[in-house]
Amino acid sequence: MSGRTTKAAQEAKADLPRLMQALREQGVTDPQVLKAIETTPRDLFTPDLFKDRSWEDSALPIACGQTISQPFIVGLMTQALTVEPRSRVLEIGTGSGYQTTILSKVSRLVYTIERYRTLMKEAEGRFQALGLTNVITKFGDGGEGWAEQAPFDRIMVTAAAEDDPKRLLSQLKPNGVLVAPVGKGPVQSLRRYAGDGKGGFRVEILCDVRFVPLLAGVAKDQ
Repeated sequence: MSGRTTKAAQEAKADLPRLMQALREQGVTDPQVLKAIETTPRDLFTPDLFKDRSWEDSALPIACGQTISQPFIVGLMTQALTVEPRSRVLEIGTGSGYQTTILSKVSRLVYTIERYRTLMKEAEGRFQALGLTNVITKFGDGGEGWAEQAPFDRIMVTAAAEDDPKRLLSQLKPNGVLVAPVGKGPVQSLRRYAGDGKGGFRVEILCDVRFVPLLAGVAKDQ
């Protein structure tokens, strides 16, 4: 990172208190989630071109045509997941690793899958730089989940499934929770699936969101 970029990121971090206040006003109130966001250096996950916007409450482009999610959406999804300190969490779509890092601060273990090898390698470098020891990565098809490590207490999907993600739901514990954007259009509904302990789910629609689609298979080398 160049000196100019570092300076831009430091100046942008002055917006952190404003961002945290905005998150609270929009309904992100869980203390542990707020602490995780506040103590995670978002500028580490944003490209140099956007370092000065690292602490804005907006999604930003990253490599491979993907994005780093808006902090409000990260906070909302993490809060809706109701992660507990002993939870084993599966994340579909590592991306920059920002959401992964937030999850790692509120859970015991995070298993994260990425279909772009370039993104996975870059995220792994960030996890190492942050000293994270409870994140396990996999290059693969996120839609298939991680059957070898199932069942999970919680699952978060950071790409839009066209329909209910049944394969992923099958990898939840009976009382587990899955949060995912669902829909075929440019605007999807963010849904929370809460296991009823009997093989069924209570589904709650949280809000409208815009996510990249959940694609099958792995991407060609980027």
